[in-house]
Amino acid sequence: MNVLELSEQEIGRRQSLQELREMGINPYPAAEYPTNAFSTDIKSEYKEEKREVIIAGRMMSRRIMGKASFMEIQDSKGRIQVYVTRDDICPDENKDMYNKVFKKLLDIGDFIGIRGFVFKTQTGEVTVHALELTLLSKSLKPLPIVKYKDGVAYDKFDDPELRYRQRYVDLIVNDGVKKTFMERAIVLRTMRNFFDKAGYTEVETPILQSIPGGASARPFITHYNALDINMYMRIATELYLKRLIVGGFEGVYEIGKNFRNEGMDRYHNPEFTCLELYVQYKDYNWMMKFTENLLETICIAVNGKPEVQIGDHLVSFKAPYRRIPILEAIKEKTGYDVNDKNEDEIREICKKLNMEVDDTMGKGKLIDEMFGQFCEGTFIQPTFVIDYPVEMSPLTKMHRSKPGLTERFELMINGKELANAYSELNDPIDQEERFKEQMQLADKGDDEAMIIDQDFLRALQYGMPPTSGIGIGIDRLVMLMTGKEYIQEVMLFPQMKPEPKIPQSSVTEWTAIGVPENWMHVLRKCGFNLISDIRDEKAQGLQQKIGEVNKKYKLGYDKPSVDEIEKWINAAIKVTKAEKA
Repeated sequence: MNVLELSEQEIGRRQSLQELREMGINPYPAAEYPTNAFSTDIKSEYKEEKREVIIAGRMMSRRIMGKASFMEIQDSKGRIQVYVTRDDICPDENKDMYNKVFKKLLDIGDFIGIRGFVFKTQTGEVTVHALELTLLSKSLKPLPIVKYKDGVAYDKFDDPELRYRQRYVDLIVNDGVKKTFMERAIVLRTMRNFFDKAGYTEVETPILQSIPGGASARPFITHYNALDINMYMRIATELYLKRLIVGGFEGVYEIGKNFRNEGMDRYHNPEFTCLELYVQYKDYNWMMKFTENLLETICIAVNGKPEVQIGDHLVSFKAPYRRIPILEAIKEKTGYDVNDKNEDEIREICKKLNMEVDDTMGKGKLIDEMFGQFCEGTFIQPTFVIDYPVEMSPLTKMHRSKPGLTERFELMINGKELANAYSELNDPIDQEERFKEQMQLADKGDDEAMIIDQDFLRALQYGMPPTSGIGIGIDRLVMLMTGKEYIQEVMLFPQMKPEPKIPQSSVTEWTAIGVPENWMHVLRKCGFNLISDIRDEKAQGLQQKIGEVNKKYKLGYDKPSVDEIEKWINAAIKVTKAEKA
């Protein structure tokens, strides 16, 4: 990297890095640093008797006051104040560790190790008195430190684009971000414990699949070089988990990544985490009760109570939850009864409701669109929407008492779907017919319709016991449990658009008009990223600008003459004219 591509602060930090090395201090030591305490524990366990500690963390602030100073260290649990005096950390004649290293060569963001003892200042703040200071890692980029004055925060790192793209910085400087992901870990840990205590087995199934099955979604496609075939990133784990039920497991679950090549918004990310659970000899009524108990347990584990504030709503996860058939919900919200209506009749109702529909949508897709547009957002408290039409549920068992419907539920909370569950279809002949109907939808242009999985059909033909299964979106569950409104707030590294880059002419293009590579970097530092940027410059003025950069950064380059720069400008004008022609 050329030095001119760095900011002034970055250049200064690299100079400090070099000075440290020249002093014989390794800025990136390899040896273990044996810490024995954390900031929060030191504060909570403080007693009057002297306690020796070894702590380490990132220096977040520093107040130099002559021979004594204060700094703040941030470790993995929190922050604590450190008192540093010259004579304590430099007990011999050489005072460089304080006068030079601590005061001049260390920067905010550096990792520091402190050996000392705990005391309380006159203002009552628990503090570590440093007896020894060790540099553990030099930071080369400055942190966006938030400053407060009269209760107002300045220089906040709050741009969502930067926060999600540079999550490592977000975690360092923004309070509460790390807490969200610690709570996410509690959600997953509680869920696993709940399933394990019930006697179910955690398993892993393929992420690369030859057929994208188990859901209606558009897949990502990749190529398997060893076999020279196209493969799909899985859109669901369902069909493989059911194979394991066929194989004799009582209950299996998987918490893993799924991939759907669809839109990105505040509720959706193409790569997301999902839980799927399948249990033999159960039905969707049992699964509703099981789910209520699971979510109430998770909410208490995260929040200490079965309720959580989400925006303007206090959502209660205390069982039991309301249950409403989907067709009844549509009638309740639209006034139209779509029960016993055929595809053409439902399409006409959609048009009366001013919905955008097209000929690729079958009966199930039309009903799904109606529910999504008029009903889904109205369910704030946990609600089981049950008994879906068979056209919407190609993997679900027919309802035992309601013709044309299936034993399926979706759990709606805070206006969004959280879970989808069935009394699983285990009739292989019926399943094959459902798959064929899905293929007919695909022929009509529905790119989310399921593909027939012949191996799964073969597995069903060996016999699958009565089974209930459920899928829960983990990211949405964490949103609910932590009260977050955006899915990106609960994903450490959400998918982002490519980072925008400043258009720049290449080294070859600059050298082609006579500009040496070293002066190209100087020109870029002056703001001339494209050859066309210099065409309107005066040679003498351009010479002055690049000369100032040469002097400021002590580059020592031989300054080009006005005539040479004039040739650069004329060549740039010629190239620009040729490009326009």
